[in-house]
Parts: sequence; C-alpha cells; structure tokens
Amino acid sequence: MAKDPVRVLVTGAAGQIGYAIVPMIARGAMLGPDQPVILHMLDIEPAAESLNGVKMELIDAAFPLLKGVVATTDVQEACKGVNVAVMVGGFPRKEGMERKDVMSKNVSIYKAQASALEKNAAADVKVLVVANPANTNALILKEFAPSIPEKNITCLTRLDHNRALGQISEKLNVHVGDVKNVIIWGNHSSTQYPDVNHATVTTSGGEKPVRELVANDQWLNTEFITTVQQRGAAIIKARKLSSALSAASSACDHIRDWVLGTPKGSWVSMGVYSDGSYGIQPGLVYSFPVTCEKGQWSIVQGLKIDEFSRGKLDATAQELIEEKSLAHSCLN
Repeated sequence: MAKDPVRVLVTGAAGQIGYAIVPMIARGAMLGPDQPVILHMLDIEPAAESLNGVKMELIDAAFPLLKGVVATTDVQEACKGVNVAVMVGGFPRKEGMERKDVMSKNVSIYKAQASALEKNAAADVKVLVVANPANTNALILKEFAPSIPEKNITCLTRLDHNRALGQISEKLNVHVGDVKNVIIWGNHSSTQYPDVNHATVTTSGGEKPVRELVANDQWLNTEFITTVQQRGAAIIKARKLSSALSAASSACDHIRDWVLGTPKGSWVSMGVYSDGSYGIQPGLVYSFPVTCEKGQWSIVQGLKIDEFSRGKLDATAQELIEEKSLAHSCLN
C-alpha cells in the first residue's frame, strides 16, 4: 500500500538553507525512502521570483517521492494542512546590529507565523525552528500557538550535536558512525555546552568512553568545546556564507529521528520544552539529550552531572532566561 503524502512546510525556502534542504526532503532524507511528500515553500514577497525558480528546479529534478509543490508568499496558504513545519525563515543579524534589534524583528515574524500555523496546520503538526535565536523563536511560537502541544515545538541543536560527533571522530580518527551519545546542553549559541562525559566509541574491543580514548581532559574541556561553539562562525569566515548544507542535513536528521525513532541505546540532542529536568527552569526551550519513539521525544534521565558541567548547564540556562525576558520586552 502506497503511503499518503506528508505535507512539509519550509519557510525561508528561497534562501541558502531552503535551497539545500528541499531536495533532501524530496529524496526521502527526512521522512524515509518510501514516504511521499508535498512540499510547501514560503518566502517573503521580494524573494517570490527566486522561490518560483526553486519550484521549477524541483519539477525538473523529477523526484519520485515528490507529489506536489506549493510555492507562496502567503503565510496562511503555506501553512494549510501541513504535518511538519521547518521554520528556516528569520531576520538575520547584520553587521552593527544589536541583539535586541534582531530579537524584535524575529519575535514579530514568529508571532505571525505561530497564528498562521495554529489556524491552518494539521492538529498534530511537528514544528522545528531553525532560524536564530532558535530557542527563543520556538518559545515565542509556542506562546502564540497555544493549541499546538508544547511537545510538538522544538528547535535545532542537532547541528551542534553532529559537529561534536565530527570533532571526536576527527580527533580519534574513527568513523563518525561509531561515535555516539554526545550531548548539547542549552542554547543554540556560543554558550551551549557540548558534553562528552557520557559519549562512547564502538571499537573492535567493544564500546569505550570518549574521555578514556581521547585521554586529554585539557583538550576536551577547552578547545573541543570552543571549536563546537564557534564552528558556525568559522564556516562563515571560510565560505563567506553560513553553514547551510550542514544545517539542512541536521534538520533532516532531527525530524527523521523524531518521527521514525532513535536507534536503541543512543540519544540525540534536541531543543525542547524544559520540564525541570537537570535543574533547568521549566518553560525554557533548552537542548537536552533525548530518545524518540513513536513520534514522541523523551528527555534522557539520570545522567550524572559533574561540577564542571553543572556550571556550564547553568550559564547557558541563564542566557536563555535573559533572552526570554528580552523577547517579552520586544513584544510589549
């Protein structure tokens, strides 16, 4: 039996990440190789022509799984009946801009998109916020879409998670698929805490802790952390453009694991609603280690947090508390 198509919304679809992610979705990288999709692409009026060009290319690529394309600048039309929403569109920080300026622009964008999703999307829509400040944009979206369950609104820290896996695999010269259970705690910003205290590598002699194999706490507690935190900036410096390819790929990973489940014995990092786990104030969107099953995520419980980690978890939480109050002051 052929499956019914799933409607996937991508906002900011004419931009760099949009251009990278739509073919991935159309090829089945997000929802699986046997799941037909209908792509809903939204962008702003000045990008309408470019958006139409992307639609033409999607048609030209003749993707077998792609059952339809909606390309529009109308947010209501874009949100109609969508099952998955990938919120890439946002106002980027430009040189000389204060954080508050970026925040106020994005707060108004996410407020408007929240009500359009609430009114038009499928009742069980799963939302992934990619645009920065991702955690706080997700928080605003939830506040203005009260009927969407809070469990269905998440933000992207899988990119940072994948970056951490990549750094460990490079350092140890092992295949990245053999490294698992790193954690990104907190905000998708330079205060995030990439944590390897529970991470392992599959070796010929069984699973070994990353700390034991790296055997260099100094590197793991300093350079490793800053490399992951600053990786986005390093890519902008090298490419003169942001890390669109890896962001698109990790957004697919995030949704795929959320919908289809995480492999047994491993977890991933997702920005989700805090329920007070690990002493993090409830009501923040905070990155935790999670496992997913039957379309639901659960925070991994009972991990030991040492003193060094505790300080890092609290510092990134503090930044999110400040962002939340900044966002609310922008709304008022």
